[in-house]
Amino acid sequence: MSPAFWCVFAAGALPFAFTLTAKWSREYNNHTPRLWLETNSGWRQRAHWVQLNSFEAFPPFAAAVIIAHLCKGPVALANVFALSFVLLRLAYGLAYLANTALLRSVLWMAAQGCVIALFVIAAY
Repeated sequence: MSPAFWCVFAAGALPFAFTLTAKWSREYNNHTPRLWLETNSGWRQRAHWVQLNSFEAFPPFAAAVIIAHLCKGPVALANVFALSFVLLRLAYGLAYLANTALLRSVLWMAAQGCVIALFVIAAY
């Protein structure tokens, strides 16, 4: 199996790391988890927002990896862009937690660039 496919697995699991970060509290209420998450502030609120954004970013990335492979794009390039996406998304989440808006936006754009690049290499 291609490393890019393992990156799809990693990207699919990444939101859950931020979910656990947001919910890691003695005050967490599992009876009303969504309500509890919405009442948070600070880094817990940002961790929740990272997990939501990570779920949103996953489908285009997974589709791009699959399409790049189905169209027989250069596998080595697909692997590089897929791994870069996962690392950039991890850095994005950490920047979000640290409340560094400009860095977070740059990392988000770079990760989106990887998705676009995967679609472009599918055209080769």
